[in-house]
Amino acid sequence: MPILERGATLVLGGARSGKSSFAEGLIDASSLDAVYLATGRAWDDEMSERIGLHKARRGPNWTTIEEPIDLAGVLERECRDEKAVLVDCLTLWLTNLMMDGRDIEEETARLVGMLPRLGGVVVLVSNEVGLGIVPENHMARAFRDHAGRLHQAVAQAAATVYFVAAGLPLKMKG
Repeated sequence: MPILERGATLVLGGARSGKSSFAEGLIDASSLDAVYLATGRAWDDEMSERIGLHKARRGPNWTTIEEPIDLAGVLERECRDEKAVLVDCLTLWLTNLMMDGRDIEEETARLVGMLPRLGGVVVLVSNEVGLGIVPENHMARAFRDHAGRLHQAVAQAAATVYFVAAGLPLKMKG
């Protein structure tokens, strides 16, 4: 398992690519206090089940904080030298922002602007959704476009970036 450096690490990948497991492994290998910042909301039974599976996989050594909107605020409060914070995931956070009618550009700028100033380690997980076909409806296209811009901005600010496919991480930056 690669060694985490101070600062932000972005882990991108498709659905069921192994990105969350890889990110959790990075945190586990760090020997720092592990904090899981969950952005997902249980919109339905399937999502509730997914959340439960993630919690069970992590085990009791993790502190879990559930925050669907104020990602920057929680990171400012939680990121310290003795902690490693895992954000899972940016695309669920983006969904929450869109569903709540938030200003995506403003929230993205707030997050990206604070990443270089954070203490400790933060690993941000996100779904790469821009590799497929162009969605047929406006909301799905807007989501794909917002996610692409978010990923570019976070990747620019992050010290390290990985892309995970088929459970295999490819280091893209750092």
